Amino acid sequence: MKLFRHGEPGKEFPGILLNESEHRDIRLFGEDFNENFFAANGIARLKDWLKTYLNQCPVINPVTRFGPAILRPSKIVCIGLNYSDHAAETKAQVPPEPVLFFKSTTAIIGPNDNVIIPKGSMKTDWEVELAIVIGKKTSYIEEKDAEKHIAGYMLHNDYSERAFQLERSGQWVKGKSCDTFAPIGPYMVTPDEMPPVDNLRLWLSVNGKIMQDGNSKNLVYKIPHLVSYISQFMTLLPGDIISTGTPAGVGMGQKPEPVYLKPGDVVELGIDGLGSARQKLVAFGK
Repeated sequence: MKLFRHGEPGKEFPGILLNESEHRDIRLFGEDFNENFFAANGIARLKDWLKTYLNQCPVINPVTRFGPAILRPSKIVCIGLNYSDHAAETKAQVPPEPVLFFKSTTAIIGPNDNVIIPKGSMKTDWEVELAIVIGKKTSYIEEKDAEKHIAGYMLHNDYSERAFQLERSGQWVKGKSCDTFAPIGPYMVTPDEMPPVDNLRLWLSVNGKIMQDGNSKNLVYKIPHLVSYISQFMTLLPGDIISTGTPAGVGMGQKPEPVYLKPGDVVELGIDGLGSARQKLVAFGK
């Protein structure tokens, strides 16, 4: 299934994508895509419900706004330096274990919403990433069982303010959690509808110029390992997001000098099977 949410910010309704082009509003189902939905086996229940009620679900043409594909997850856990080429461009060593940091859920926006350059920012950067959505409560899970705990996958742009992240006590969360710094979606795609997740193209352009063009086969730590590893340190709840890292091509890694985002810039990105997104950068307070 390909799940999405649509409507005005804070007033979104759930939907499903059929046959790659038919968007249906499923608010009649009576649930949104949140922790309770996933915890109560919502995907399976929704599939059964649609067998009877699909024709009562109106087609949306066009979708005027995609909201965040998931409603208020309890946390976003991110993996740093998980592509060897990205580690090299930032002059960092590939870590001996996954690097974990959090991104505030207040940063979440829709995939095509404007991104606000934070107050005082001079180094706002981009990062296309493959995100995992957890399907059920997960703690101390073994790697061989990890995929059973995945509800689906999403496109995520892990925006980063590099000065906040690296130059102010080296606490990454400060550079990752600014408002609007986590556009997710447009879709959450269940594993059965995904191409092989260890061979997905990830791309990102700025003002029409391709800056990132990578492949998930180059993940240092693969998806089952990440789910298992994180679950050794914290309980993952249904709807939680794990963002798996970014390939080379971020702004801070550009040569001969870094390139950062400014008001009016347009960032577009996509991942095989997950659709694409487009964000315009705007100045704080505008």
